[in-house]
Order: sequence, then C-alpha cells, then structure tokens
Amino acid sequence: MQSDITDGLLEKPVIPLFEIVVYPDSRTKIPVDRATGDLLLAAMKDEEAEYAVGLTVKSGVLPSEVTIGSLYTTGTLLRILHLQPAEDGYLVCVQIVHRVNVVSLSEKDGGISATFELISDLSDLDEDQKNQILAEIKSTINEISSHFTGSEQFTQPIDRMESIDQIIGFVMPFMPINLAEKQALLEIASVQERYNTFLEILVRAREEITLRIEMAKKVSDRVNKSNREAMLREQMKVIQAELGESDGAGGDGSYRERIEKAEMPDEVRKKALAEVKKLETGGSQNHESPVIRNYLDLLLDLPWVTGERKSIDIGEARRVLESHHNGLEKVKERIVQHLAVMKLKGEKQGSILLFAGPPGTGKTSLGKSIAEALGRKYVRISLGGVRDEAEIRGHRRTYVGALPGRIIQGMKKAGTKNPVFILDEVDKLTASNAGDPASALLEVLDPEQNNTFSDHYLEVPYDLSDVLFIATANSLATIPPPLLDRMELIEISGYTRNEKFAIAQDHLIPETLKEHGLDADKLRIDDEALKVIIEKYTREAGVRSLGKQLAKIARHVSEKIVSGTAELPFVVTVDKLQAILGKEMIRQEVARKEPVPGVVTGLAWTPVGGEILFIEGTFMPGTGKLTLTGQLGDVMKESATISLSLIRSRLANTQNGFNFMTSDIHVHVPSGATPKDGPSAGVTLFTALSSLITGRTVDPNLAMTGEITLSGAVLPVGGIKEKILAAHRAGIKKVILPKENERDLADVPEDVRSELAFVPVETVEEVLREALGIELPRTVVLHAGNSFVPMENL
Repeated sequence: MQSDITDGLLEKPVIPLFEIVVYPDSRTKIPVDRATGDLLLAAMKDEEAEYAVGLTVKSGVLPSEVTIGSLYTTGTLLRILHLQPAEDGYLVCVQIVHRVNVVSLSEKDGGISATFELISDLSDLDEDQKNQILAEIKSTINEISSHFTGSEQFTQPIDRMESIDQIIGFVMPFMPINLAEKQALLEIASVQERYNTFLEILVRAREEITLRIEMAKKVSDRVNKSNREAMLREQMKVIQAELGESDGAGGDGSYRERIEKAEMPDEVRKKALAEVKKLETGGSQNHESPVIRNYLDLLLDLPWVTGERKSIDIGEARRVLESHHNGLEKVKERIVQHLAVMKLKGEKQGSILLFAGPPGTGKTSLGKSIAEALGRKYVRISLGGVRDEAEIRGHRRTYVGALPGRIIQGMKKAGTKNPVFILDEVDKLTASNAGDPASALLEVLDPEQNNTFSDHYLEVPYDLSDVLFIATANSLATIPPPLLDRMELIEISGYTRNEKFAIAQDHLIPETLKEHGLDADKLRIDDEALKVIIEKYTREAGVRSLGKQLAKIARHVSEKIVSGTAELPFVVTVDKLQAILGKEMIRQEVARKEPVPGVVTGLAWTPVGGEILFIEGTFMPGTGKLTLTGQLGDVMKESATISLSLIRSRLANTQNGFNFMTSDIHVHVPSGATPKDGPSAGVTLFTALSSLITGRTVDPNLAMTGEITLSGAVLPVGGIKEKILAAHRAGIKKVILPKENERDLADVPEDVRSELAFVPVETVEEVLREALGIELPRTVVLHAGNSFVPMENL
C-alpha cells in the first residue's frame, strides 16, 4: 500500500505504541490518551495532515514516563481513518502504509512530533523466489494452526493473502517473541532478509509448540499410569480386608493418637489435627498425602517443650574452656560472663554471641566447648554461600520438594529445645533474586521476637528463645548493620608464637597422632623442631596451617612405619624438617638483607589477621610525575599524594640536590596481585618517600602504622593488636604507632609487648626523627629552582 506522501523530510505527530510493533500493508486500532487524540483530531481538519508516525516505546516504559529517548527511531507511517471515543481517550483506526526512519524528535503542542523520511525496500527477490517463500510461510502457519481447535478462522484469511507483507502484519502481533525482536524485523531493509527472518520466527514457534505438546502427552500418560496403579492398590486393600490379611488400623489413625499424646502447644496441636483430617478424608488417591505425612512427621519430631534444665556451673565452664583453649584470655572471660548472666536470668539469654576473627583461631571449637560446659546438645550449620531466603525460613508447602529452613532442621536434629546452635560463616551470606538470607536471620537472632519464629514450611510459630545462638565470622565488613546490631561482638585476633606452641603440644599433636593411628611411642616432635615449624613453615593468625604441617609429618612417619624403615620412636628434629616438609615456606621478612633508601616496612590489617606491608620507592629523570603500583585503592593513593605534598612543603635537604621538576617518583607495594587500601599506610608512605629523597635508609627491623594529614599530624588507626601480632611474627623489633593508639597496646599479650619497642608519635617530624634521624629546621622555604634549602642557607 503506497501513500500520497512525497519523498523528502516531513514532519508529523507521533503516536506512541506500547508493547506492539505494526507493519505495513495492515490495519489496526491503537488506543491513545485524550491529549494525543485531541491533537490528531485537530490535525485531521487539514486534509493534508491525516497522517501520523507510529513509534514503538521501548519495553518497560510506562505511558506517564514516555520521553523522546524512550522511542525507537524506526517506525511506520499511519493513515488515520477515524477516531472513536473510548473510556480513557480515543481508539484510533489506522492503516499502516510505509516504513519510516525518524531523523529527529521534538516536543510540540503537548505531544511529540517527528521529522522523518520514507524507507525504500531493498528489492533483492524475483517473483519466483517470493512465491516459494510465500508458499513455505503459509505451510508453516498451517502446521502451527493444526495443533489448535478452531484455527480455521485464523488461517483462511492468510490463505487468501498474496503479499508476504500482509501476512507479516496479520501474524506478528500473535507471535510469542519479545518486543525488541519484533522491532528488529521492522528495521530490516532487505526484502529477502526480512522474509527469511519472518520464516525463521515461524519455524522456531512451530518447533516450540511441537515440543510442548510432546511433553504434555508424556506427562498425561504418566499421570494416567499413576492413577491406574493407585486404583489397583485400593482394590488390593479391599481384597486383603476380605481375606482378613489387612494391617488393622490405618496409619492416619496412629497419627491422631501420637499427636494427642505429644507435648505440643494447643495452637500446634490444632494445626496438626486439621492436617490429619485432610489425610483421613482425602482417600488413598489424594496426591497430597505424602506432603501431609512429611509435615506431620516434622511436627512430631520437633521438640516443643524444654526438658529439665541443668544448672550452669561457672567453675566447670572455666575448666572446660581452659582445658580446650590456650590463650584467648579475654575471650574466655567474656564467655564466662555471658554464662553467668544466663544463670542469673534462668538461662534466658540476653544477647547473641558473635565470634569474629581470622580463620583457624578456634571460633567454632569455642562453641563446642560452651555446649560441653553447659551440658547441652551441639548443632552447627554453615551459612557460607547461602543465597536463598528459603534456606533460613523454609519453602512454602505448596512448592514441589518443599523443605523446612535450616534453623528448624537443626532443631529437629538436636531433639531438644535449648541446644547450643552455631551459625558458621554468617559474614558469607549472599543476597540474590531469591531473597536476602541475612534479613531472614534478623528474626532468628533477635531475643525480643525469636520466641515466635515463623518458618514458611512449619506454618506455626516456633519458640527459639531457649536456644543459645553463637555466630562466627571472619570479617565484619560484609555483615549488614541491622544484623550486626543484634549480636554481641567478641573479637578473636590471633595467637602468639608461645600460644601456638602450647596449642600444638596440648591439642594439635595429640589429635594428629590419633587421626593417623599413631601415639607418642611411635612419633615425637622435638620442641625446637616445633618452634621452627611455627616460625618458618607457617605464617597465620590461627593454627590451621600448623595442623596441616603436623599432619604432613604424621603421614611421612606412617609411610615409614608401614614400610618397615622407621626406627621407633621416630623423633622429628630440626635437621629432619627439610626432608619431611621441604624447604622453608616463609621468606625473609625484610625487603632486603641490607637497608636500601626508599624501602620501608608497614603494618596492615586484613580479614584474616594482621600482615606486614613493604613499600618501595625509586626515582628517575622525568617531569615530576608520581607513579603508584601494586593495586592500591583510592584512599592509599591519596595518602601517597599527601605524603609527597608534606615532603615538598617541609623537608629541607640539600645533600643529594633532589629536584622534583626533573625527577619522576615511582612507589610500589609488592604482592601486586592483592588489592590494598586504607589510610593506615600514610606514615609508611611518607617515610618511604622521605628515605628515597634524602638517601637515608630505614632499619628493616622497624615497622610503622598511622594515618597522616596535610598539616603533618599522625592520626590513630584500627587493628592495632592484629598489626602488632603480625610484626611479632615477622621478627620486627620496633614499631612506630600513633600516640592515641598507645592505649590499644593493653590488648596485646604481655609476652609480645616485652619483645617489641614502641614509639608513639603525634607528628611526621617525630616519625622522621625516629626512622631517619632527621631534625627538621624551624623554617623551611622553597627555592625558585624547586629544590629544598633551609632558611639559614638563603
């Protein structure tokens, strides 16, 4: 169908099309709002203005949100036949006459106006080819329609059509494809490509419909088979009853009897009896019977009443904690205090404990010790990687394969209403499109509301107020603040070398010998060898890697014993370690054997404990550029910039004639594959740049931490205990730290403090004095040549 519109740029009003695409050689009715309809009526008064441009609105855009940017720029020219008033506006009857390309869009008279040009088809098919494609299209449409009753009303008009474009306009509104694919078909200029694409859409639809029909038939056959088997089983029951071979009372009656005897709250018993009634009245062919039975079994297996309470023995709790855990004195004291409060409150807990610290520091085993000290059952679930809220709250029973949440499953496993319940890796919960498990835990861990915990599968409130919940985490950064607020935080920093030595002797070595079928008469580890393993083969806040190294020794000895080549007892000494464990795994913890200008040791905090951090600097001829490498975050990059500004404004040194305008500075933090960020490296960066520029070296046994400001102040930072323990593990002898962090040294074990010297500082001048032996002059000015000279030299 050709229009009487001439070629060239034209301007017409736009009719937005929502969730539809219209094609040439077809007619349709389009709903428009009252404002757009009034504009079209005004335009139709002029005989030359009875056209409009139909542009499809991108998917998801509401009518009130339509803008110029939300419209596709390829559309169709619509001949307006008439407007019919409707409830919310008008119904516009249009004839689609041509494809158009919009050059520009503008807002005009309260609507949108388009400047456009007609799109000419690229005719690349002869009549024979068109006829072949037309026949194939009609055949495919007839195959699709043959699967549906009454499809003749749809196919008969198509059989009479002689134009593929007419068929496209007639069929495409019914095709189950997305809006973008329909728009893409409209935008194709090549006739051959457009027709072939339309045919591909039809073929794909035919295959999908055929597949669905086949699957439906298979399901129907399977259901018919199940019904036949159920009928035969019912007949078998009747025959057995006639022969006197039945089992007597049915299982449904036993459920009722068990529920009446169970110690359930009245609300739960009422719900259970209602389910039993469904089971009894549903008959043997009731497909819900297995679901109901599983639900009733859960209600009967869950503990609903707290049994006899065992009095909390604080002395016994202290003994258990001391015998199972070396070190962690403040942590054990905090646990004992919590148990004392529980004893005074009649075992109703007032808060939820959260053990936070690096891996291998004994967080989960502390929970086991608490359960032993209280004489309670111990239940543990791991929440690492849980993404579905249903893992906490359960699935609704209407879903296939529904299960209760992990909390209810744990209570069923415990068999008691007041277990010690460990929620491991609570910091590794992940939100997804299946909900936020961390939010679901809010009710579980809130003592004010967990007495009526709601599980979707259970459908009745469950009282969790007698449960002692203990959560564990490696990092607090990923725990949502509302969830963290509901827990009492107990931080576990890590172990000193002496504590690791005691843990290995008292716990790890006996456990390792037992796991490998050995005893002290077959394997002994010399004390000096054990110290070397701790210092040279492991470097961690916890003791997990230490346990792995001991297991490696046990396997080595087991093989020798079995092969008959070991002389018992096999004593592991220092000189045997390399043959058993290989070369030492921990490299020398100083950047170089000899101190080098620009190399400084810093201290950093990580979720798995403290670490030492090397910062290296060098300079070269250039234009004054500062380069930072080592995957530094934005805060650390800013600290480097502040450090350079401080040096340029304060440091006076003429010994090496350093000139910033003709030198580039490069700062690198090794372990470049690990991202690093935070303000606590400010002092270290400042010292490294100062060492580089002055040519003075820093003692490799000196480490430092602290944030700096542009005025030269040294501000306090966090994680002091973890950083000091890392410095101690690395063999550092002296630590520079902010003056305000001096009070945090009380948290550091006494044996660690006694082996380190601490230098509290408040300004960068004090840092330079201690690290580089530099005394800054009273007044410093910048020479015109951009090199530093003291005032007295001018």
